[in-house]
Amino acid sequence: MRPAMVHWWKHGRHGTHRGAYAGCGPAVQGEDRPRYETGPEEFQAAFGGGAFGVRRPLRFLAFRLGLDESQVAELAKILDELKTERAQAAVDDRRALTAYAEAVGAEAFDEAKSKAAASLRVKSSENLQTAVNRAMGRMHAILNPEQRAKLAHLIRTGALLV
Repeated sequence: MRPAMVHWWKHGRHGTHRGAYAGCGPAVQGEDRPRYETGPEEFQAAFGGGAFGVRRPLRFLAFRLGLDESQVAELAKILDELKTERAQAAVDDRRALTAYAEAVGAEAFDEAKSKAAASLRVKSSENLQTAVNRAMGRMHAILNPEQRAKLAHLIRTGALLV
């Protein structure tokens, strides 16, 4: 939804300046701003998550951590590599599902295909874990101590999903 539409939805609808956004839960009486009944999980599910649980992780991290240009460039490389690894994991997952379907769909259950699908999933998961650990290490190296503390806080509070 565009910002102008959100503004209209909140302020122009029903002639009130205290209305809640549609579908976000009731406003609490006596408060200037509405309180929503959704938590961070519902917010992430509703508004889409990227590699780090936010729609635009590079922009989000650059803003929240106060990164300079060189840090943003290096972080872009890190996130791009991580995005590629996550895409490969998704492809491997689809391949594993296809192998499971073929194992079940045959006249007799194919134990070998089922085991191959399971090992593909395990290998893909291990590769992704390795890539995330490598990315976190590289991010740690480019951040100063204050930025590291902010990143840790974002991860700890669930604002940034790894």
